This record gives sequence, structure tokens and C-alpha cells, in this order.
Amino acid sequence: MGYDIERYLNIRSAYGASFGPDGDRLSFLMNTTGTPQVWTLDAPRAWPEQRTFYDERVTFASWSPERPELIFGMDEGGNERAQLFRLDSETGKIENLTAIPDAKHRWGGWSHDGDRFAFTSNRRDEAVFDVYVQNRDETGDDATLVHEGDGWLSLAGWSPDDSRLLVSQAYSNFDQDLSVLDLETGELDHLTPHEGDVRYQSASWAPDGEGIYLVTDDDQDGTAAADTLYLAYLDLATGDLETVIDGDGWNVDGIALDDETGRFVCSRNVEGYTELTVGEFDADDPTEFETFPEPDLPGGISGGVSFDPDAERFALSTTGDTVNTNVFVVDTETGEAERWTNAPTAGIPPESFDESDLVHVESLDNLEVPGFLTLPDDYEEGDANDGDGVPVIVDIHGGPESQRRPSFSSVKQYFLDRGYAYFEPNVRGSSGYGAEYAGLDDVENRMDSVADIKACVEWLRDHPAIDPDRIAAKGGSYGGFMVLAALTEYPDLWAAGVDVVGIANFVTFLENTGDWRRELREAEYGSLAEDRGFLEEISPINNVENIEAPLFVLHGENDPRVPVGEAKQIAEQAEAQGVPVRKLIFEDEGHGFSKLENRIEAYSEIADFLDEHV
Repeated sequence: MGYDIERYLNIRSAYGASFGPDGDRLSFLMNTTGTPQVWTLDAPRAWPEQRTFYDERVTFASWSPERPELIFGMDEGGNERAQLFRLDSETGKIENLTAIPDAKHRWGGWSHDGDRFAFTSNRRDEAVFDVYVQNRDETGDDATLVHEGDGWLSLAGWSPDDSRLLVSQAYSNFDQDLSVLDLETGELDHLTPHEGDVRYQSASWAPDGEGIYLVTDDDQDGTAAADTLYLAYLDLATGDLETVIDGDGWNVDGIALDDETGRFVCSRNVEGYTELTVGEFDADDPTEFETFPEPDLPGGISGGVSFDPDAERFALSTTGDTVNTNVFVVDTETGEAERWTNAPTAGIPPESFDESDLVHVESLDNLEVPGFLTLPDDYEEGDANDGDGVPVIVDIHGGPESQRRPSFSSVKQYFLDRGYAYFEPNVRGSSGYGAEYAGLDDVENRMDSVADIKACVEWLRDHPAIDPDRIAAKGGSYGGFMVLAALTEYPDLWAAGVDVVGIANFVTFLENTGDWRRELREAEYGSLAEDRGFLEEISPINNVENIEAPLFVLHGENDPRVPVGEAKQIAEQAEAQGVPVRKLIFEDEGHGFSKLENRIEAYSEIADFLDEHV
């Protein structure tokens, strides 16, 4: 074992790039201080300048298109009630533009002239989001309410002439609508009438303002949804939807488009790996485009595109199993990529990092469950046959409509360095494999995804590298529920469980989650009004007597998504059943752990717990 957890957690990530208005300066987020802050630099691998100095995390930063200033978002103590701040890059002065701490503010972008910005917020009613426009030099409650919403609204940008905003409304992760809001008349024009669940995502204005590019699974007759997402063009005058890039059985994840030149970067998710299409749309036919060479980037996972003012270059972040996240700048026409940031690996040689293998496990109904298995470096094939197999951590993602991809994780590399194997399944309900796969765990099918975990563990127990008696479950958020459910449904499979900000009781979770989230979550899990009995039946808290493995529960006191009461009740009742329980609550965290000192404490204790019991 080479390095302790503090060393691994000091491996840095640089991401969230944004080009300045002159094109020779780049902002990005980096967690050098322990929490993500805004940094800028003006040349590849130049010494960056730190621009914000907070104990709280910065969630995004966006340069003005015309002035040497940027707007960034920051919440307090993980409460997710983000405020918007303006940073003057010449003087360093920072000003809180929203200053309404009880409200959540969701960034909607700068106008093209840089005089205004837009956002959605639940200032008026905590359960719904309205649309606001604010002048760059206004603060506090000076923002103009331009549309009262009735649900989960977000913004996809200003029209090229700054007269309209593109508005998205989400009913669930698999059902959205798009509308255009006319800022002069206040009229909201609904663009996507449909039946059933249809996704309309990653929308961008076409350069002439007469159409919208988006990714969707609309079958183009308004009656159903395709299984995977494709890139489409929506004509605003006719309502016609035309396919531009088909995903060929995989999701087109999104598009970044420069609405002056028509240059774009489109990403496709193939088994968790990113494939990029870089091109330029034809000015006369919005469905035709010229392609440029795909950049050669390390790691296999890329995203977060920002074009420079002329769209001659674009910045994006890239990562992989053995590649910590950094920002690269790509020449649009040639595909030549250059690394700009130098997020360090804390002196740990990158060649010591271990790479995962994509595997598939057969589960219920002959379903193939994909996952990523990483073995520690010093494993030699055949050891397990001699009783020398390695312990394994089964790390289950949240969501549930999320996807574990082969991106860099300092925590994973730390446990690999300690001799653990690491398995990351994408059970039914995960995104990235089509709408049908993602819907296989909805409501009454919830426990089928837990059965997928059982199938994965049985597969691991037969693997020649793994010690079948030393298998631990770990997961966060919905993944925390999966840990607790796996421990209650299949108690004999586990040596230990680690539940991070997880759901123990679906009823109390839905009753106490943020008002703005409840409707979206009920669309996935079932409603309190109609499905309460089923929600109670599958809640781990009501099956706690089945738990046999030692349990470690970690949570943030300020969690607005999964309230801390979920951790407290499962820890108390499991302990009352005689289960060895460890509990750790952070007073200054929310849904996860953003502060370095807290992450060090959390994962040090997790490591001690697993070493003791696994």
C-alpha cells in the first residue's frame, strides 16, 4: 500500500471551462483548496490564478460575452439554494446578484450583448420555478419576473436576437416539454405537444433563430417515444422534427452549438464511453453539416464544451479510469487537442492507477446487466482458487436514472491500492442503455433492480479473483437505498454495507424532500397518494430485522434531497436489532461531501470500517 486516503483525495480535477470574451482567457473550476473554486489562465499549462476563495463549493462559472466579468453560482452548506455572483476579472470584486438565500437560482445564460442574464427560481413558491431576467448591474430582488411557472422550469438559452428564451419543463427524467417565451409580449409558445413520456433535452437555438437543435426520443408522430435519443432539428414555423444524427442504438447525449457560426460538438454515449462528432451546419439546410476530425483525447469520457468567440476552438474536460479530469482546448477544424490545465495527481504516479474492464452479467429475464470491474494491480490470475481472492466493493450509483461510466475516481483508486477490487454495476433503471432499460425498475418493478445486484454478486463470487466471503456494498443517494435494500433482501451475500446519504424509508423521504423535487421523484418511485402501501413494503426501514452485515451510515445535516432523518432512523433501528452500526453526520454538508476535510474524515472512517469487517 503506497499512499493514504488524504493523499488520494488531494488529486485534483479541473472542469467547467468557459472562454472569456476576448478568447485568450479561460475560466474553469478546480478543487485545489478542497472545494471547487473559480480559476483563470491565459495560456496552455500557464500558472493559473485563483479568483474565488470560499469554503463553499462553486457550482459553475460563465464569462460575459462582452465584458471582463463572469457569473458563478454557490450555495451554502450543501443546501442547494444557489445564489448568483458576479466577478469582475480586472478588479477581483465579487457581488451577490440575487441575495435571496431561501430561494434556489438556476442559471439560464447571458444575453448576447452581455447586458442581461436569465435564470429560473422558486422565490415565489418553493415548489415551482419562475423565469426571471436581470440587468447585469442589478442586485437582490431587482430581477424582472417574466413568466410564472407551474413546475420544474429551466432555461436553454437566449435566441440569437435576444428577444426570446428557450424554456424547458420537466415532468420526470424521461418526460419534458420545450416552449419559447417572447420577452416583449410574455407569450409562451409550446413547441413539443406529445403523448406519454418523451424526452426533449440539450436544446440550442439555430443561428437564424428559426429552429431548435435538440436531442429527443420523439418518434416524430407525437404518439410514442423511441428507445434511444437522437439529434433532431425542430422547425419553429412548421413544427416539423427532422433527424440530424441517429444514435444507432445508443444515446446522443447532447449538443453544444455556437449560434453565430453553426459549429457544433455532439456527443454519443456508447457503453459508457464518449464518441464526439464535430462539425458545422449548412447555412441553407439546417439538417446538413460538414464534419471535422474527432479530437484524440485521453480517458474516453469528455464533456462540458465551451466555444471561443469565433468558434475556431472549443474547450472541454476529459477523464477516464486512469486520467484525472483536466481541460483541453481543441482546434475545431483540425481536431488538434492541447491540454490547458494541470490538475495534479498529488505526487501519485498516474501509471499506478488501475483501469476497468467492461463486463456483462446475466440477471432476471435473461437481462444483460453491464458493469465495470477493476482489479488491483497485484492480483495474479488463479489466486482465488488457492483461497487468496481479493475483497471487492460493489459501488452502486444513485439516480436511479444515472449511469456509472469509466471516469476517474480517487476513492476507487485508493481502495484498489489497498488491495480491494471494485465493481460498478449499471442495473436496470440506469440511463445510457435506452428508455426501455431505464424503465424496467419503475414503481412496482423497483426490487428487480435489487435482484440485479444479487446476480452481480453471484457472478463476482464465481470470479477467480474474488474472495466470495469478502463482498461489501457501497452506494450514495438512491445507491444508498440500493445498499440497504440489498442488505435486507439478500443478507447472506454481504460482509458489510456503506450507506451514504441514502433513502431508508420512501414515505418519509417523499414527505420531507425539497418541495421543488417531490413531483419529479414521485414520477419515478410512485406517489404517496396512490402507492404508499408499496413504498412502505419496499422501504428497508420496514425490513431492518433482516440485516446481518455491519452497517456504516453517513449523511449531511443540510441535505435537501434525502433529509438526514433517513440516516438517523436506519442507524437507530438497525442498532436496536443488534447490527454493528457506525454513524457519521456532517453538520456543514448536504447531499454528499464537498469539503476536503469532511471527505478525508468520511473515507478514512469508511476504510477503517471495511478493513475491520471485510
